[in-house]
Amino acid sequence: MTYPLATSSWDHAEIEALERVIASGMFTMGKNVSTFELQFADFVGSKYAVMMNSGSSANLLMVAALFFRKSNGLRSGDEVIVPAVSWPTTYYPLAQYGLKLKFVDIDFETLNYDLQSLESSVDLNTKAIVVVNLLGNPNEFSVIESIARQHQLIVIEDNCESLGAVYSGRQTGTFGLLGTYSTFFSHHMSTMEGGVVVTDDEELYHILLSLRAHGWTRNLPQVNRLTGTKSSDAFDESFKFVLPGYNVRPLEFEGAVGIEQLKKLPEFIRMRRRNAAIFVDALNTNPKFIVQREIGQSSWFGFSIVPRRGVGVDRQKLVHVLSENGVECRPIVAGNFAKNPVVSHFNYSVHGSLKNAEWIDANGLFVGNHHFDITDNIRSLARLLSSFA
Repeated sequence: MTYPLATSSWDHAEIEALERVIASGMFTMGKNVSTFELQFADFVGSKYAVMMNSGSSANLLMVAALFFRKSNGLRSGDEVIVPAVSWPTTYYPLAQYGLKLKFVDIDFETLNYDLQSLESSVDLNTKAIVVVNLLGNPNEFSVIESIARQHQLIVIEDNCESLGAVYSGRQTGTFGLLGTYSTFFSHHMSTMEGGVVVTDDEELYHILLSLRAHGWTRNLPQVNRLTGTKSSDAFDESFKFVLPGYNVRPLEFEGAVGIEQLKKLPEFIRMRRRNAAIFVDALNTNPKFIVQREIGQSSWFGFSIVPRRGVGVDRQKLVHVLSENGVECRPIVAGNFAKNPVVSHFNYSVHGSLKNAEWIDANGLFVGNHHFDITDNIRSLARLLSSFA
């Protein structure tokens, strides 16, 4: 592929970081992970950050943590609103913890919540809103926060595709009570595999520390919001379990690489935004396709290409043309997720029509963005789309 979906953002700095970990002989979660967490929290503007082995695990622990709060948490059977377009592991933890999902349509242009549908979907059973910032694009948080305040709803964010996006001067992922990020290979920064949960809530932070590693107390501060005061005898606390947790710890490799990647992240995002300006300008003159309408400052995970209704674009043929010309493409995330057979295992409902999600599912696609200049790729793509149309 001459225009791939993703490319490595590593150089000698990451390789040397891995070599330092190997030389240390300490591979399990340790000081590199702790340092990365502090630096990541500082970057996004959150009090606490907890790293784990993937963005999917981050979503799992974000949901799990809300079940172990002393007050105002979630319970099995509670209704949670979700957008109809996202990645599977946005939804799976909700279903696995017995929550009832209510699918709501997305906006045709922003690919985030259709705000009218979102507002009308809230009822007396609703306990939380899951906000997904799709392909780097922030949601309209001023509206969502107003809805949440009016109905006293918990807001959590799946920000796995949108590290570095900004809305009203604030990083996405920090608007919810908790927010998640992914540092997988194809994302804004890469630690091979990896994910992060952030929060400003100390109790939730301590719950996350326990859930991440077996539900034990070992990683908790001496005085904490989960167990109170730990024993001063480390032996007594070494195998003390207080929550039904997991083992989703990252390795020191991910932490060490993350430290190096964070140094480069501002420039990565700057280049992604520069590429996006060229992409939007190149596609704006094409009458058959629309691109994602930016809210706030998107970090542009990738570039969506959606045929307008009624123009007769055949996506299968378009994918063939793109592939034949070296352009790698994919469906827009998982499309309309409510159509997938796996939802037969969910407790769920659909609010109104999902017409926009269905159109995106059947007709949309996206191509990659990168941390370096891809002007030539974008202009070649624009010519292909013009010729195809």
